[in-house]
Amino acid sequence: MARKKIREYDSKRLLKEHYKRLAGAELGIKSAQITESTDVNELVEKEPWLSSEKLVVKPDMLFGKRGKSGLVALNLDLAQVAVFVKERLGKEVEMGGCKGPITTFIVEPFVPHNEEFYLNIVSERLGCSISFSECGGIEIEENWDKVKTIFVPSGVSFTSETCAPLIATLPLEIKGEIEEFIKVIFALFIDLDFTFLEMNPFTLVNGKPYPLDMRGELDDTAAFKNFKKWGNIEFPLPFGRVMSSTESFIHGLDEKTSASLKFTVLNPKGRIWTMVAGGGASVIYADTVGDLGFASELGNYAEYSGAPNEEEVLQYARVVIDCATDDPDGRKRALVIGGGIANFTDVAATFNGIIRALKEKESKLKAARMHIYVRRGGPKLPKGTRENADSWRGNWHPY
Repeated sequence: MARKKIREYDSKRLLKEHYKRLAGAELGIKSAQITESTDVNELVEKEPWLSSEKLVVKPDMLFGKRGKSGLVALNLDLAQVAVFVKERLGKEVEMGGCKGPITTFIVEPFVPHNEEFYLNIVSERLGCSISFSECGGIEIEENWDKVKTIFVPSGVSFTSETCAPLIATLPLEIKGEIEEFIKVIFALFIDLDFTFLEMNPFTLVNGKPYPLDMRGELDDTAAFKNFKKWGNIEFPLPFGRVMSSTESFIHGLDEKTSASLKFTVLNPKGRIWTMVAGGGASVIYADTVGDLGFASELGNYAEYSGAPNEEEVLQYARVVIDCATDDPDGRKRALVIGGGIANFTDVAATFNGIIRALKEKESKLKAARMHIYVRRGGPKLPKGTRENADSWRGNWHPY
């Protein structure tokens, strides 16, 4: 399972689209997204409520505490929203120690309310934790002692009896409505493969639940069975993270293959670089470099898995080697080509791609004083190592 954050706009879009399917009732959510490319006139044609209702506008950038940071504007008309967005679009802000530009906003109707509730569902190893409080809002952390939490094991039905501890102290006149809402949200959470869902707060509008602020994360490995349900979903980078050209190239390769190709530059001037097969192995290799005291020298995080073909590995290896050999300074460097024991990946095919890249980049490898270390297991290992090692004589150190 890979937990990937999605924008608030998409969280609410999924909630609105699937609530009726699961509950047989409408959830009156309205929201619109504004980016640099948005034509406001076209947006109003699509969402006419924008020109007739008072509005709320805030960044939709995967960071919290927007209200406390003065980044939420309330009770505006559309012209005022346009001014608010124009003044902040593309401007760099610092949140939680990370700096980055604001590129995306969400606009919603302004909903006057008196009650603020908190709901949180988190997927865990053996089930889901569900938390609820009738004291939600921006002061939730100061009122954490009022949050009630239950655990629902995987495969166990979420019934009224299961939900009872969460809503035990609610007034009778709203208890039934909120119980039903929590039950439907939990069903939606499971059905759409959410891994995290938080509403802080949601309120009641004409006696019906209405989420004011929402965060969501999806299990992106479930995309193969949810592509119709999710629709055109976006998995933005964490706030403050901007892809380099090389990272964008690998990301593009990854999107076009059924295999997995991941590459992140950690330190462009690092002297230890990795090209590791397997998601678990790649993490272990990176952790081990850090455990040995060389975290500051680790140049990258890299992982290829899922049986990429020779051409894909060739393109992937070229990028890794180019980054690893950039700007030689006379000091020795290390490239670790590793992995565990593959189940079905043809080691010979992937190593053929790597060897072709090594041959192409031989002069750069020598100029960077690169030492190459290889550890791998799996189908066709002897063919992938011995024959290839014999075909290229550089600074090659199998271990």
